[in-house]
Amino acid sequence: MKALVTGGGGFLGGAIVRLLNDRGWSVRSLQRRHSPALDALGVEQHLADLADAPAVAAAVEGSDVVFHVAARTVLWGRRQEFEAANIVGTRNVVAACLRAGVGRLVYTSTPAVVHGGRHLAGIDESAPYAERFDSHYPATKAEAERAVLAANGPELAAMALRPHLIWGPGDPQLVARIVARARAGRLWLVGDGRNLVDTTFVDNAANAHLLACDCLRPDAPCAGKAYFITNGEPRPLREILDAILDAAGLPPLRRQLPFPVAIAASAVVETAYRLLRPDGEPPLTRMLVRHLATAHWYDITAARRDLGYEPTVSLDEGFRRLRDSFSSPTP
Repeated sequence: MKALVTGGGGFLGGAIVRLLNDRGWSVRSLQRRHSPALDALGVEQHLADLADAPAVAAAVEGSDVVFHVAARTVLWGRRQEFEAANIVGTRNVVAACLRAGVGRLVYTSTPAVVHGGRHLAGIDESAPYAERFDSHYPATKAEAERAVLAANGPELAAMALRPHLIWGPGDPQLVARIVARARAGRLWLVGDGRNLVDTTFVDNAANAHLLACDCLRPDAPCAGKAYFITNGEPRPLREILDAILDAAGLPPLRRQLPFPVAIAASAVVETAYRLLRPDGEPPLTRMLVRHLATAHWYDITAARRDLGYEPTVSLDEGFRRLRDSFSSPTP
């Protein structure tokens, strides 16, 4: 079997590549920067931007399945940058799959497409897309997800996974940002931190992608659908943050901001950055504040039923592995 992983040099993409490599598949990656880690695995690398349609087509050619993981995932930036990566890039991947006769497309989406800043407690995939977004990231990911699901048909079996807050050893996003902010004295709870939140250990998220690939065919129950993927262990946000800080050898988080203060401050900060630092990323955004203040956990019954998904690494085991990675970092 031959697979293309877009973003194979990234955190989740790399985990998917390693699992495919363990299966003995021929794996190719499309990403913007060269990855020595992929060299070590013997993975063929195509270095290009997702908005470059001919380059995407060249990378897709000859694949049996495409895992479209790459995206612009930051919470701040110009709309056109998100559109180029998340919308145009995804359309290019879909078009290339159809042109090359690729049979299966597994797209990595996000639960943020339904969040919209409100409490989400145990919702399933029947929840509609949010009517408003505080960031270009979820807005463009929602449009991209729609494009993938609309492409599903006899020629291309397509589906989307929505893994929530992926983390683990080596995580350059969630864990790295939490630890960096805590060390700089810039990490705050919004509210009391008792809001329940789902997260996903990276091994579980990667395994879900392979399970989806195994199940996917034009007449499969999962074809043309999106699925929430989590560890299935919602916990208070304060507990999750403290566990990550503890793994990094840092004290528990005790700094709190009332939600009204935080949301007002984030609006002021966003305005200032638009006017004075258009290329900088503000330390506080409305999307971040609402995610810190609200419950967001999801019913993964559908993934268990249709994909055979079951988290194999618990949160407690994940935190143990994270602690080990901080105490014995990879050279």
